[in-house]
Amino acid sequence: MEDIFARTRMLWGDSAVNHLSRCRVAVFGIGGVGGHATEVLARSGIGALDLIDGDCVSPSNINRQIVALQSTIGKPKVEVAKQRILDINPLCTVRTHALFYLPDKSCDIDFSQYDYVADCIDTISAKIDIIIQCKKAGIPIISCMGAANKLDPTAFRVSDISQTRMDPLAKIIRKKLRLLGIHGVKVVFSEEPPIKPVGSFIDTDNSSQRIPPASNAFVPASAGLVLGGEIIKSLIQLAPKDTTEK
Repeated sequence: MEDIFARTRMLWGDSAVNHLSRCRVAVFGIGGVGGHATEVLARSGIGALDLIDGDCVSPSNINRQIVALQSTIGKPKVEVAKQRILDINPLCTVRTHALFYLPDKSCDIDFSQYDYVADCIDTISAKIDIIIQCKKAGIPIISCMGAANKLDPTAFRVSDISQTRMDPLAKIIRKKLRLLGIHGVKVVFSEEPPIKPVGSFIDTDNSSQRIPPASNAFVPASAGLVLGGEIIKSLIQLAPKDTTEK
């Protein structure tokens, strides 16, 4: 079979690509951000992916989530994503966890097995607990802050959470982490101030009947691409250097 990562090798070399094939990454949340982050990881040759999400595809996901199609409505997001990953790279090992991660579920996930963790969920208590578990296990993590109620896909930045601004979610998490004495958390955040939605919508796909934040096709996707790319770049830095003379 033709090497599907031939052009990737041209950029990074054999050692880097081979290293990525031995890495295992967990993605928490396979939504607008997490689905696109997973796409980056799969197309970059990550050898093993764990997908954690308890949701099924709904019609309201179609405007922004890569796993959401008319043909996938009602199907578990992790299973749709798994089939997509294997269609990209059949050699990737994909494990699915159909659960909504909350702090009381931490015993269900062995964080120590991962080379990197991507936090792409929007529940504050869960985001903080994932960070706590990664810190305990000594595993690098990158957490996505708010991607809703925004219009500028170019405003995303990667930084320590202490350097975030213009992000209400980051402000809350930053304060809670400070109280816990946790520092040094890498995040993806947008410098664009959130906008006020012009319309209203009740998410009938959600039994809580909460009013969801507004979203579009390109902002969450951009956040996911930035997040996935940051993981790949970080893992490549740990790869042995190619010794072959050019």
